[in-house]
Amino acid sequence: MDIISIVGLCVGVLAIVLGQVLEGGHISSLVQPTAFLIVIGGTCGAVMLQCPWRTFKQGMRMAVWAFKPPAPQVLDIIAEVVAWSGVARKEGLLALEARIDGQPDPFVRKGLQLLVDGLEPERIRDVLEVEIDTWEADMKQAAKVWESAGGYAPTIGIIGAVMGLIHVMENLSDPSRLGAGIAVAFVATIYGVGSANLVFLPLSKKLLVTLAQLVSVREMVIDGLIGIAHGDNPRLIESRLHSYVL
Repeated sequence: MDIISIVGLCVGVLAIVLGQVLEGGHISSLVQPTAFLIVIGGTCGAVMLQCPWRTFKQGMRMAVWAFKPPAPQVLDIIAEVVAWSGVARKEGLLALEARIDGQPDPFVRKGLQLLVDGLEPERIRDVLEVEIDTWEADMKQAAKVWESAGGYAPTIGIIGAVMGLIHVMENLSDPSRLGAGIAVAFVATIYGVGSANLVFLPLSKKLLVTLAQLVSVREMVIDGLIGIAHGDNPRLIESRLHSYVL
């Protein structure tokens, strides 16, 4: 669990709510279901129009990464790669074939299979780097779903504000209905700007940082496989892979 993400979100929301209270306002005035529906529903619809359904779904699933990011055990991966190196030096590359099916990560399975098949080291690197580039590009598009939401939300908030003002103008003869319309107008703007800058844009950046870390782990695996293909000493491979550990 990434505690700093939870704390950051809570601090941002609480600061706004506390500011409202200190200014003498009521928290209930910030709760406007109509404004929420306009901003969140409109933003969601705009994002769905922009991107393919598959990308949209992947972006929604990735949101969990901000609070519970994938945490590959880098030291365990290094130890496993070093173990492969020892097996390859003692028994040959074909001995690694028995290790392929036990790998949960398709990328690692593919890398080991290429190694067992006896491809040239640079050829292995080329194939796996294309694999990484394709996967990274796909995941970046999914992460940018939230960046797009951050771009649309403030504008949708303005639309909500204009709708509220239209409602106010339609009911000038009934003063009892003016307050609700004005509240929706201003709260919609708060929802739009607030959701963009407190949730959507930070979430997108956090996902991209997490994705970069996952890419680094895959590049580390490639480095290890290439070292095995070259017949490098396991200690040398281990030393080089530890350079990826922050």
